[in-house]
Amino acid sequence: MELTEIASAVVRLEPGAFEKFLEEAQGRSSDELSAAALVLSASDDVQVNCLLGNLLYYVGATPALEPLVQRVLDALTRGEFEEWEPALLLPMQDEDVRHGLPQRDRLLSLVPSDSWLFGLLQVVDLETLVVLHPLSGKGFEVTIGGLGDNAQFHTLLGYRLVPAFLEGEPPQQAWVEAASVGPDLEPEGGIQGQFELSDAFGETIWNEGRPADIPLLDGVRVVVLGTPAYVRLWNAGRLYPMMTPMVDVTRELSPDEVASWLAKVKS
Repeated sequence: MELTEIASAVVRLEPGAFEKFLEEAQGRSSDELSAAALVLSASDDVQVNCLLGNLLYYVGATPALEPLVQRVLDALTRGEFEEWEPALLLPMQDEDVRHGLPQRDRLLSLVPSDSWLFGLLQVVDLETLVVLHPLSGKGFEVTIGGLGDNAQFHTLLGYRLVPAFLEGEPPQQAWVEAASVGPDLEPEGGIQGQFELSDAFGETIWNEGRPADIPLLDGVRVVVLGTPAYVRLWNAGRLYPMMTPMVDVTRELSPDEVASWLAKVKS
């Protein structure tokens, strides 16, 4: 049976259609799922739109994304955000959906700042930061994406830098897995930081913040690594379990480049 036919039955809210769709969707091709998503996008039922959002996580930013976003915006104006927020929570954990998201600015202006969706709207993807380690005189270009908060960034940055580029005790494997794609988000004993993170203006980069909060210097987010003043522990490796993170060392800066950046930052 065509998956689009079952999707049409879901839109009509026929009894048993929702369950049949979930069963039949298993193993279908991306093209079939995309076509079914477009059919589902005709519905204004919240549960059908949550199902649509789940499909978009797997197929990316198809034309069905725009009506879904519009319905969430409409729900915001009606004061029904909590009911409709789940429709975007899963798809927004896919980089392709984040990249193709329509009406991002309007969503940011209306979504509550303490919501899970607001955090996903703040995620930066494929952005290159400058990371400086004054104690060693080293610096790096680091490309990031898919990070929910600075605690996750902290863990994965330590994993990439220690001991490959910097001396020290690297993060435990359980911490790295919790911060990336492992099933256990809260490893026993918590997660410990390797550095003291500051921005280019000498302000602390707090774990509770996001990479998007790190201020720009000359158009680039700059992170300065120092020795921790105390042991900093946290519980969860990542906020969004289905979002794939990226923290890659693109290149090591030359000594002249490091000196130039260190001359600009506030110690």
